[in-house]
Amino acid sequence: MIAIDTIEIYRVRVPLVYPFRTAYGSDDAVESVLVRMASGSLAGWGEAQPFSLPAYSPEYSAGVYRTITDVLARGLVGQRIAGGEDLQARMACFKGNYFAKAALDMAWWDLAARQQGLPLWKVLGGVRDVVEVGADFGVMESLDALLGKIDEAVRAGFARVKLKYAPDWDLAMVAEVRRSFPKLVFHIDCNSAYTLADLPMFRELDRFGLAMIEQPLMHDDLIDHATLQKQIATPICLDESITSANKARKAIEIGACRWVNIKPVRVGGLTEALRIHDLCAAAGVPCWVGGMLETAVGAAHCMAMATLTNIRYPSDIFPSSRFFAKDLGRPEIALSGPSRVTLPTSVGLGAKPDEEMLGRCTVEHARLSG
Repeated sequence: MIAIDTIEIYRVRVPLVYPFRTAYGSDDAVESVLVRMASGSLAGWGEAQPFSLPAYSPEYSAGVYRTITDVLARGLVGQRIAGGEDLQARMACFKGNYFAKAALDMAWWDLAARQQGLPLWKVLGGVRDVVEVGADFGVMESLDALLGKIDEAVRAGFARVKLKYAPDWDLAMVAEVRRSFPKLVFHIDCNSAYTLADLPMFRELDRFGLAMIEQPLMHDDLIDHATLQKQIATPICLDESITSANKARKAIEIGACRWVNIKPVRVGGLTEALRIHDLCAAAGVPCWVGGMLETAVGAAHCMAMATLTNIRYPSDIFPSSRFFAKDLGRPEIALSGPSRVTLPTSVGLGAKPDEEMLGRCTVEHARLSG
C-alpha cells in the first residue's frame, strides 16, 4: 500500500535533431507529459508522449496535461494505492484517455519498485537484463538517403530494421531496399494509411519476405485486419488497434494479427501492458515493445517491459542520440552492444529528468498535494 502525497505534472517540448516523418505528418519537436508521483522521501516518474496534435491517437500533449491535472490526478493524490490494478480501478470511470492514465500508472510502478528496493524490470517479472532493439527509419528525402542509413544500421549490427511506409513511399521503396539488402530482416509500419481497397498492393508485398506489416488499416479496426490477414501471407502486427487486453483478445480470436506491438503508453500504462503480454503468451501470439518519441524516462519504461518472456522481436528502443542533441532524461539511452541495451541494476526505473533541462523545456507545470 503506497500513500500518494504529491503529484507533479510537466508538459515539456524537446527539440528533435531532425523532423520525424510518418504517414501522420511531420514533427520537429517532442511534446511530452511527465509525471512525478511522491510518497514520503520516494518519488517515481512516468511519461506520456502522444504528439502535439491528435493524429496518431485521439489524445495530444496539451489535452493529456489537462486531463491528468484537472481530472485523474485529483482522484489519486492523498489516497493509499494497493497496486497497479487498484490504481487503474480508480481511473476506470473515465473513458479512454490511455496516454494520460499511462503517465500516472508508470510513475506508480517506478515508485513501487523504489519502495521495494528493486529494479523496475525485476518487479515486472523480467527475465533478462539485456534486450534486443532494432533500427527505425521514417519517410526520408530520397531513397539514396534511406539506403545509406540502412547500410549504417547493418554495419552497426542491428538485428532488424523498421521502415515507415506511406503513399508515395511504398512498393518501390520496399523493392529497392530488398534488392540492396537481400538478407535484411525488416518490416514496414503503415500507421493506418491504407484500406482493403489496397489489397492488390498488400499482395505484392508478399514477394519481399517482410517480417511483418505493422498496422496497415484503420487505427481502431479489427474486422478488416482479419479479412486482410486471411488474404496475404505476410504476418500482420497490430499496434494502434490494441488499446487494451480486451481488444487484444478479440483480435486474436478473429485472426486479425499474428504479432502484437505493445506500447505501454498507448494502452494506459504498464498494468494493462502486462495483461496484454500475458494474454498473448497464453494464446501463442508473440509480442515486441514499441515506442513513441519518448525521452529517456519513457524509454526506460519500455526497456523494462522488453525484459518479459513473450517479447520475441527486437523492440523500438532507441539511443538518445537518434532523436535528441541532448535528452531530457538521465542517464541517456545508449547501446551496450550491437542491437542491444542493458537494463540498469539501480533501484526503480533507473532514469529521471535532468532538473536544469526540465526547467528549460517545461511549457506548463502543476503540483497537487494531499
